[in-house]
Amino acid sequence: MGNLYLVRHGQASFGADDYDQLSPRGQEQAVRLGEYWRERGLKFDAVYAGTLKRHQQTLAGIVQGLGSASSPEAQNRPGLNEYDSEALLRAIHPGPLPRPDTPELYRHHFRLLCDALAQWMGGTISPVGMPDWNGFADGVHQVLEEIRHQHSGQNVLLVSSGGPISAAVGQVLGTAPEVTIALNMRLRNIAVTEFSISPKRLMLQSFNTLNHLDGLEYRDWVTAA
Repeated sequence: MGNLYLVRHGQASFGADDYDQLSPRGQEQAVRLGEYWRERGLKFDAVYAGTLKRHQQTLAGIVQGLGSASSPEAQNRPGLNEYDSEALLRAIHPGPLPRPDTPELYRHHFRLLCDALAQWMGGTISPVGMPDWNGFADGVHQVLEEIRHQHSGQNVLLVSSGGPISAAVGQVLGTAPEVTIALNMRLRNIAVTEFSISPKRLMLQSFNTLNHLDGLEYRDWVTAA
């Protein structure tokens, strides 16, 4: 039986003009995860990643940390890309929103996002430039099926975002849409979710873990947005 390690990208640039860019902390988080796996002798037989900058930058940091235990060339899959949160918000709040630069505005931003996600998943809204929820979820499902068929018995690394990873967990567990949204909101930066891979199915082994940051020197490295 193989193992699939789904990694949410490192801390991006929340609140900046270009969110799709790792922050300096995000870069450090990615390298640390690679170092942690190198220390434990973990090697990968296959690597998958979304095509967004934060996915590619996170993967580069992990590979840097792995060092001589480097991994195969990544297979980039657009089906692992995140939904467009700005398009979702515009679909339910057409007017401009203030930059979420205070705790209250931060909470307001994510309350609106959860509402928009629920409406998108229920088919109530159709954000501009986005597939419907079923199309988004199917993109994730196709990558999982490819991994299940081609890499049973192997170690596979997958770097993506909170939306696709929570959709993957939801598909494996058969959760309701509102549970998938809750999972999405709980995923932390550079967190690892692990599936076992068999020829017949994928099985959840762990969710949203940060064992690589389990040390006093890394206690300020735990981030969410």
